[in-house]
Amino acid sequence: MSKKIKNIAISLILLIVLNFINQYFYKRFDLTADKRYTLSETTKNIVSSIDKNLFISVYLEGDFPSEFKRLQAETRQYLEELAAENSNIKINFETPDNQREDLIKRGMLPSQLTVEEEGKLSEAIIFPWAEITYGNKLANVPLLPNAIVASQDEQLQKAIENLEYSFSNAINSITQKKKKSVAVITGNGELQDIYQFSFLSEVAKKYHLAKFTLDSVATNPQETLQGLSTLDLAIITKPTQKFTAKEKFTLDQYIANGGKTLWMLDNVQADQDSLFNNGKMLAYPRDLNLTDLLFSYGVRINTTLIKDLYSAQIPLATGNVGNQTQFKNLEWFFHPLVGGNPNHAITKNVSPVRLQFANQIDTLKNNIKKTPLLVSSLLTQKVGTPNFIELQSIANEVLEKDYKSGNQLFAVLLEGDFNSAYKNRVKPFKSNLYKENSIDNKMIIISDGDIGKNQILKGEPFDLNRDKWTNQQFGNKDFLINSVDYLLDDVGLIQLRNKSLKIRMLDKQKAFKERTFWQFINVALPLIILFVFGFIFNYLRKRRYC
Repeated sequence: MSKKIKNIAISLILLIVLNFINQYFYKRFDLTADKRYTLSETTKNIVSSIDKNLFISVYLEGDFPSEFKRLQAETRQYLEELAAENSNIKINFETPDNQREDLIKRGMLPSQLTVEEEGKLSEAIIFPWAEITYGNKLANVPLLPNAIVASQDEQLQKAIENLEYSFSNAINSITQKKKKSVAVITGNGELQDIYQFSFLSEVAKKYHLAKFTLDSVATNPQETLQGLSTLDLAIITKPTQKFTAKEKFTLDQYIANGGKTLWMLDNVQADQDSLFNNGKMLAYPRDLNLTDLLFSYGVRINTTLIKDLYSAQIPLATGNVGNQTQFKNLEWFFHPLVGGNPNHAITKNVSPVRLQFANQIDTLKNNIKKTPLLVSSLLTQKVGTPNFIELQSIANEVLEKDYKSGNQLFAVLLEGDFNSAYKNRVKPFKSNLYKENSIDNKMIIISDGDIGKNQILKGEPFDLNRDKWTNQQFGNKDFLINSVDYLLDDVGLIQLRNKSLKIRMLDKQKAFKERTFWQFINVALPLIILFVFGFIFNYLRKRRYC
C-alpha cells in the first residue's frame, strides 16, 4: 500500500513540475508545407515593440455562413501566434449582431455574401473586421480583400493570405512613435484638395501630411529645397502649369538627397467634363517641362492617348420616357481598366484600376531597375495628338483589327541609384545640398493625373474606388495607398502582401451529391461497428464463461 501511495505522490509531483515548466516555456510547431503559421521576421520585429496592452477585437463570432468559419479559425490561429510572441496582445472574438450601427459609424461596413448550402442559395450579412486598440489609438483591420475574384472560395483564400499583412500593417501603424511625413506639392496647377480627399485622407491616417508649394523657389530657392528635404515623400498630382528651371532643380535635388516621389502626370490636355459639356474636345500635348528630368531617370511619357477595349463605363443619355431622360452605361475606350502586376506587392490582389485619357510610358535603358505596375490589355489603339475626341464616337462599330497595339505601360516603379538631371550642367541656383546622385532610392511614375481624382456628390468628395454614376468598383485608392506604403516602407512590411498559401477548399457540388454517403460514414457506420463489436464481445464472453 505504501508503495502505491509513493507512486501516486511521485506522479503528482511530476505533473506539478511539468505544469510549472509549461507556464514559462511555450513552443508551437508549424508542420504545414507553406509555413502558414510561422511569423515573418518583419512581424516579429513589429510585435516585439509592443510594450503595453494591445487589444484586438474580432467581429467574426456568432451565426454566419459555415464556409466563413474557416476564416474565423484561420484568424484565431494567426492571432494566437501573435499573442504567443508577445503576452501584451489580448484577443477577443465578439458577435456584431447587437452593435451593427455602432460598427458602421466606426467605419466597419458589412459585406453581403451569397451562400450556397445544400444546393440552395441565400444571402448573409457579415462584418469581416477587427479593431485594434493601443492606448488611446484605434485602427480597423479589414479581413476580406476588395479585389475582384471569380468565387467566394478565391476571396476566402486571398483573405487568409492577407491576414499577416493586414494585422502587421495596422499594428505597425498604431504603435509607431514617429510618423513619416508626406508633402503634397502645389504651385503648378495641381488638383484641388477636394478632388484628392478620398486618397489623401487615407494617407493622413498613417503619415504626417502637409502641403508644400514650390512658389517660394523663385524668391528663396535654397530655403525651399532645405524645407522640402526634411519630408520623406513628395506627391505630385496632375500639374497643369509648366515647371520652371528652379522648380525642376529643387525636385531633382530632393530626389538626389533621398526623397521618394509619386508622380501622377498628364502629358495631354484632355478633360472629361469639357467633353460632356460640349460633346467634343481637342486633345493636345501639354508641356510641363519635365521631359528631360524624367528622361534622366529612364522614363519617357509620350503624348499619345490609349484606347482599350477593356474599359470602364460612362453614363450617356439614350432617349426620353415621358419627361424623364433615360441613361445607359456604355464602355468608353478612353477610360482603360488596367490590371496590376500580380507578382508585385503593390498590385497583388488589387482590383482593376480606372484611368482617364492615359498616356503611354516608354522605359529607357540605364542602371535603374524598372518594374511595370499597371499595364493595359492586348486590345489597344494609339491615338496621336492633337486630335478631336467626340462623345458620339462611342456608338461607332468596334473593329478588333483596329486594336492591335498590344500591352501599354501606364505605371512603373523605379528603384536604384538616381543620377541628377543636372550632372555636368549649369545649375539654376547654388545649393549646399547639391548631390550628383542618390543611393538606393525609389519613385513611382503614373501617366494619368486623374488616377487619384475622386468625384464630388452633393458638394462632398465621393469614394475614389467607386463611380457615382455607374456604381462600378475600382482599385484606384488601394493601388495608390499601397504605392505610398511601398515607397515609405523601411522594414519590408509591404512584402508580406506577396505571401501565397494553398488553401484546400471543399467541393460544394460534390459534397451536395455525396452528402448521404458521407452522413452514413460519419454517423451510422460508427454505431454499426460499435453494435457489431458489442455483439461479438458478448457472444465470446458467453462461450467462455457459460
